[in-house]
Amino acid sequence: MDRGIPVIDVTPLRTDDHAARSRVGHAIDAACRDHGFFAITGHGIDPALREGLDRAARRFFALPDSVKQATAMVHGGRAWRGWFPLGGELTSGRPDMKEGIYYGTEIGPDDPRVADEHRPLHGPNLFPTEVPELGPLVLEWLDVVTALAQSVLAAMALGLGLPADWFAQHLTADPTILFRVFRYPPLDIVAPSQPGQYSVAEHTDYGLLTLLVQDGCPGLEVKSRRGWIEVPADPDVIVCNIGDMLDRMTGGRYRSTAHRVRNTATRDRLSFPLFLDPSWDADIAALPLDGPPPDDDARSRWDRSSVHELTGTYGDYLLAKVAKVFPDLGSVVLE
Repeated sequence: MDRGIPVIDVTPLRTDDHAARSRVGHAIDAACRDHGFFAITGHGIDPALREGLDRAARRFFALPDSVKQATAMVHGGRAWRGWFPLGGELTSGRPDMKEGIYYGTEIGPDDPRVADEHRPLHGPNLFPTEVPELGPLVLEWLDVVTALAQSVLAAMALGLGLPADWFAQHLTADPTILFRVFRYPPLDIVAPSQPGQYSVAEHTDYGLLTLLVQDGCPGLEVKSRRGWIEVPADPDVIVCNIGDMLDRMTGGRYRSTAHRVRNTATRDRLSFPLFLDPSWDADIAALPLDGPPPDDDARSRWDRSSVHELTGTYGDYLLAKVAKVFPDLGSVVLE
């Protein structure tokens, strides 16, 4: 019987104790090799910030759809920011039973990446005037959790036998940061006639590292080697998982782990995932690791595809991925 994902105290990452940080790195390395998921405590994020973000998000989701439409993703254009309604996002070609808001690094329209390059998934966020506190809270959350994600990657580098700054030097100097706020209503309300329906179907994440905060309502399940396990929903614990890009770059030493969401509770479930991904122009290439990689796991993956055949830049890869989750929107604003 699987007892769940590993829990790692990352308090040493906020110190100058190299030996202690290395021990955290080796614990993360073991978790990534065995589960692809782990939870962290001792991260230092103020609970008041999380609670304020949760309250503001609930205020937004309680607004009528006609009001939320003012910040819909279609208004975000190539920046790929804004709100989408229940069922508006696809996973494996099926509508998710969730609504949400897409955010990212705040980049002004005069920034060369926007004004000159017209780079997709870069630009200003869309914040609702009806919930004025939401914007500042989101921007603070982006800063705090991005810094934490970089420190987790630094520890991971130590666990892989690389210098602590390897990711920051080669992949995440200018990271692609994607932040989502999701609301999952109870399935017995939104899909009462579909007992096998999931809030989000089985999938893996695209990039390097995901840091997820939950609101205490369970629903996240992870596919371990021994079957599906439920991930505890403690709001003070941050759940981390690796994505397909880290699977690709480690040559399969770290496996991106399939997961899904099914909200069978009687109340809404809110989640706050932040995705730390490589720089837009970073090349998809293997990390300088010793030893032969494991065999390709394409036949056992949820999508039966190989992540180890990916080449090119991360931006090109990500653009192809996100266009599939909102195909109608992608055909309008991303081409």
